[in-house]
Amino acid sequence: MLDHIKKGLVVSCQAQESEPLHSSFIMSKLALAARQGGAAGIRAESKPDIIAIKKEVDLPVVGIVKRNYPNSEVFITATKQEVDELIETGCEMIAMDATLRERPNGEELADLVSYVKEYDPQVQLMADISSLDDAMNAERLGFDCVSTTLYGYTNETKGCKLYENDFEFIKTVLKNVSIPVIAEGNVITPEMAGRVLDLGAYSVVVGGAITRPQQITSRFVEEIKRGC
Repeated sequence: MLDHIKKGLVVSCQAQESEPLHSSFIMSKLALAARQGGAAGIRAESKPDIIAIKKEVDLPVVGIVKRNYPNSEVFITATKQEVDELIETGCEMIAMDATLRERPNGEELADLVSYVKEYDPQVQLMADISSLDDAMNAERLGFDCVSTTLYGYTNETKGCKLYENDFEFIKTVLKNVSIPVIAEGNVITPEMAGRVLDLGAYSVVVGGAITRPQQITSRFVEEIKRGC
């Protein structure tokens, strides 16, 4: 998958149960629209959505499963259960929370990496990180790439924005790991996507700025209010 998305755009097609577009059919059509617009890959959540998307488009898919557990803050592909669901979809890459936070049921990140490499060695692994320590640990564990997905979305990084200081966090990660670095999280304009690729990001993932109409509408409304 990495060869296919190099210097390209991956569109994240996700909608949670509380969102208006929550539907595997709708996600498959969003993926088709992304395909027609030139996307190089799709990031998608849940086994039903990924299966529907793969029937609709021939793009490689980064699969995740979001599931909350009572004893952990980790919810993106947190345990073997979610990994098994993703392997069954045939997705080309599995992304998982690769922060140093404690996982549900005492499971270990290193064990999940070994598990995937043993049972489906063809699938590549993306580490969703929030810090430089996460990134360096992910490289050591054998992930194929790291993605800045969780920067700004953990207690330790709450309030941080990926685009701050001309994407300083991405620059820091790029200097310290040798595996591909994917820019993801708060990349909200085409200009930002171009900038992170110029800085050396291997690829860029954009979600809500393309596939969540409520967020796009809100951005327009806020700008209009500022002008009144």
